[in-house]
Amino acid sequence: MGTVSFNVPASAYGRFMGQYSEPLAAHFVDFAGATPGQTALDVGCGTGALTAQLVTRLGDASVAAIDPSESFVEATRQRLPGVRVEVGIAENLPWEDDSVDLTMAQLVVHFMSDPVAGIREMARVTIPGGVVAACVWDHAGGRGPLTTFWNAARDIDPAVHDESGLAGTREGHLAELFQRAELTDIEPGALRVVVSFADFDEWWEPYTLGVGPAGAYTRRLDDAQRERLKARCAELLPPGAFDVEAVAWAVRGRA
Repeated sequence: MGTVSFNVPASAYGRFMGQYSEPLAAHFVDFAGATPGQTALDVGCGTGALTAQLVTRLGDASVAAIDPSESFVEATRQRLPGVRVEVGIAENLPWEDDSVDLTMAQLVVHFMSDPVAGIREMARVTIPGGVVAACVWDHAGGRGPLTTFWNAARDIDPAVHDESGLAGTREGHLAELFQRAELTDIEPGALRVVVSFADFDEWWEPYTLGVGPAGAYTRRLDDAQRERLKARCAELLPPGAFDVEAVAWAVRGRA
């Protein structure tokens, strides 16, 4: 769970991915089956979208979170001051064995340096029979929120490396990772969100903030290349207001 391309202000992440991750978190908590009385850990909490949903369900004293980005950790601490939020990575969680009832990772597995080790570590800190859950955008199936951007980038630069080859982004792969991490009762699912934009400029602006692989790619371009990319994105999207539908693969299993 590296910090590459995520060493950015929390506000930038919120404007880029937060508009999708906030509504996704509500669906993900339902999918995982979080219920009052449980304790939960949010692995790779970012700016606290999922953490906040868990607090709503379970109370702040029952929720903990971790992220490798110090700016994101600070933002989550400010947003949810009653929650224990640590700086760290999924592959080395600073919690004892069997510490929580539920461990979740939203939009994180594909950025882990070792996804199987990260999921196995999530299972370690979860009580026997407790739930471990993860979700990742369907980048490989062309249904992620960044599909139009990467399609445009590929039209201009066929050699571009998008996010479709990352762990968990293709159908069934997240469940495979859970199996390799030796979880049981593995159940796959798919979560859908729809985000509305007033116009193209509102959609485009977050890509210029340097967040994630897409933001890093945009920042690397010179002015002329960036304008070509922007123009191609505009050609692929409808004029005026429009919606972006995004689907995330989700899996839950038991430790």
